[in-house]
Amino acid sequence: MSGGGFVALVVGLLLALVASLFIGISLGTVTLPFGEVWRVVGSHLGWHDGEISAVQDQIIWEFRTPRVLLAAVVGAGLSVAGACLQVLARNGLADPYVLGVSSGAGLGAVLAITIGSSVLGGLGASGAAFVFSLLTLVLVFLFAQRGGRIGPTRLVLAGVAVSYLATAATSFVQLYVNPLELRGIMFWILGSLASASWDDLGLPTLAIVVSTAWLVARGRSMNVMATGDDTASALGVDVNRFRIELLVISSLLTATAVSVSGGIGFVGLMVPHAARFVVGPEHRRMLPVCALGGAVFMVLVDLLSRVVDRPNELPVGIFTAALGAPFFLVLLRRSGRGAV
Repeated sequence: MSGGGFVALVVGLLLALVASLFIGISLGTVTLPFGEVWRVVGSHLGWHDGEISAVQDQIIWEFRTPRVLLAAVVGAGLSVAGACLQVLARNGLADPYVLGVSSGAGLGAVLAITIGSSVLGGLGASGAAFVFSLLTLVLVFLFAQRGGRIGPTRLVLAGVAVSYLATAATSFVQLYVNPLELRGIMFWILGSLASASWDDLGLPTLAIVVSTAWLVARGRSMNVMATGDDTASALGVDVNRFRIELLVISSLLTATAVSVSGGIGFVGLMVPHAARFVVGPEHRRMLPVCALGGAVFMVLVDLLSRVVDRPNELPVGIFTAALGAPFFLVLLRRSGRGAV
């Protein structure tokens, strides 16, 4: 894709993101006109003066706006993390959950919900999910090392093993929970943005902006790493050190996203492949497209989870899995022919 085409694509994705945000704010259990959305949002941002209804202000500004913004942030973070992991593992089938970070986050959240935050040092579900995500990362890191080096195969196997261990512990805890708490736990494990608030936006947004900028700056090294360790070493890349950096960045992105949204799978698998198909494997172009595409995708999927069975709401992870499982099988079939 030429420079002009890339700029046009980025501008198009930005416009699509803005449009999807307004659609996501407008539609839901209660459908609100776009004019009302513009009036309420504009009044808070200083674009519009005028009287607004207290009920509409609460629905639009306090409930839906932080939710759709958090959906965009989570989608961007998981997509960039997936692109990072596919370079790290040199495997097109890799996604953020290959490291078991999601399972670790689920265990932390379930423990906080069932045994109380006071036992976990005052951590709520999101805080416990983040801490347990990082603990999972440490375990995977320790198990994947051999002779001071981290190999892609050992990394994947360590992630799968730790993921199963965390999932088993989560299932065990669920056996002893109050049945009234079980629905909330399942919603969290399957992924939901229903409890989003303005306070949830700060840390994920900062982590994703800084991490994506750092990855774009190291885009040339990521391009070289995708060709193999020998080629990367010959071109001056410290392979082991750079792999550790990618591991930390991808895990930080995943842990931050999962801690506020629960276990939303397959986003980090589908979006990077779509971005790579459109702009090619050059990561300095692919990563921004990946972030914007992931943001649009997650906003629309979250909207689908709210409107498909109104007034009920379904977990977001159900829809991403319904889309991602066939996508994964197609990639798996292509990988057998050496295409991935």
